[in-house]
Amino acid sequence: MQLIEGKVVAAAIRANIKERLASLKAQGANVGLAVILVGNDPASEVYVRNKIKACEEVGMNSRLVRLPEDSSFDDVASAIRALNEDPDITGMILQLPLPAGLSEEKLIDLISPEKDVDGCTVVQKGRLWTGRDSLVACTPLGVIRLLEHYEIPLAGKSAVVIGRSNLVGKPLAQLLLNKNCTVTICHSRTRNLAEVARGADILCVAIGKAKFVTADMVKEGAVVIDVGMDRDENGKLCGDVDFAGVSDKCSYITPVPGGVGPMTVAMLIENTLTAYCLQNGIKLD
Repeated sequence: MQLIEGKVVAAAIRANIKERLASLKAQGANVGLAVILVGNDPASEVYVRNKIKACEEVGMNSRLVRLPEDSSFDDVASAIRALNEDPDITGMILQLPLPAGLSEEKLIDLISPEKDVDGCTVVQKGRLWTGRDSLVACTPLGVIRLLEHYEIPLAGKSAVVIGRSNLVGKPLAQLLLNKNCTVTICHSRTRNLAEVARGADILCVAIGKAKFVTADMVKEGAVVIDVGMDRDENGKLCGDVDFAGVSDKCSYITPVPGGVGPMTVAMLIENTLTAYCLQNGIKLD
């Protein structure tokens, strides 16, 4: 079994971004990420701090737009529209979840697609699903980059994605399909889930249930990607996969923490730089 060390790969990606960004800034480029945070959700506060810190590390401008918990739809919409028009902002994200009563879907679709660096707008999703160049949701993109870094063969492989969220499961399935995998998406209504999972050469799990995938659900030699970020019965950070039980059966596995998580932030920074290049007609590497 080999660990897929997302923390190491993400550090290398950030170093590359820092170098590219310095070159662009020397030519007068102004690349900036805006994060809109509505309310005071503790987990969101941590995630936002990590994103702002990552921007600082690579020399990218960042802006945190804080809105109170009781903000109306129009309050958030106004903040989004202002950032759409701001030339100093290359990309933006609306930190989820939002307080009750605010429509995530409607607000996200107000984001200019060219600045949608988390690939959440219907335009960017449509571009992904129709095989066009797109800004892709950061976590699924990070998974693909990990598989590529470790030179794990994908073409012709059976890939099973457990979880069908718009942010992870669905875009990840499409990215795997684009890599010529044969993809199955499983969810809460899937019959014989364990049997389906056992057929996977590449098993990706993103359901938010601590240690849900056990050794009997994993084929010998499979590649296991754990996107979960949960707490076990002792309050310890863990993933959706029972790492201790599964790691003896698989060929590669992502740990939690230190696996997919660091890649999500790295991809957000990279997408922000990519968005700047696309907006300014700069050829991508």
